[in-house]
Amino acid sequence: MGVLTGRTALVTGAGRGIGRGVAERLARDGARVAVHYGSNDTAAEEAVAAIEAAGGSAFAIRAELGMPGDAERLWAEFDRHADGVDILVNNAGIGTSRPFEEIDGEEYDRLFAVNVKAPHFITRLGLPRLRDGGRVINISSGLARTAAMPQLMAYSMTKGALDVFTRDLSKVLGARGITVNSVAPGIVDTDVNAAWLRTSDEAWQGAAAYSALGRVGTPADIADAVAFLASDDGRWVTGHWLDATGGSLT
Repeated sequence: MGVLTGRTALVTGAGRGIGRGVAERLARDGARVAVHYGSNDTAAEEAVAAIEAAGGSAFAIRAELGMPGDAERLWAEFDRHADGVDILVNNAGIGTSRPFEEIDGEEYDRLFAVNVKAPHFITRLGLPRLRDGGRVINISSGLARTAAMPQLMAYSMTKGALDVFTRDLSKVLGARGITVNSVAPGIVDTDVNAAWLRTSDEAWQGAAAYSALGRVGTPADIADAVAFLASDDGRWVTGHWLDATGGSLT
């Protein structure tokens, strides 16, 4: 039996990238995993199929975040498959590389709607379903603690807000034995980052140089950190910001 056998997890943005890595790891540890996605049916189906092929259990739920009623739709889909949740991973997020001077109000509002408002209300509406002793894990970013990439300022601001949410929510839910933590990735080799990360050897090496370990992160690197916090081993860790940047902030 896995360490999470008998538990149900919901991972937002789990069709690919870090979210898929987290979903696969939690399923490997025994959890039944809800693979949330926004619009890419194929990616979600592939994620569920991969989990099941490895002997795990998963189901897909579709809800586009950043839209009115997004949290309600997400939980309505979830309720069709499960009657409660033990582990909530708020992973879904969007970014922008447009400089500070060019971001307009619409793009700014979209960033905060997906990266901050959606996790807030998904968690809030999920509280009646979240079992005592459960886990809430928010995927933040190393950029919330460094100005290494000022061109991503608006994105970094959303992650800073998510970190405040994490700390305060840990106090709100502590009486129920629910831990709340943030995991902050550095540069990770995902489909989203491939547009700049894999353009040349120089781009790859430059990204690797940010890490004290001299390499680019993988979804599995982040998923393993999440798995610790989701397990019983993480029971005494709450309100914490876990640096999972490979030493990029050292």
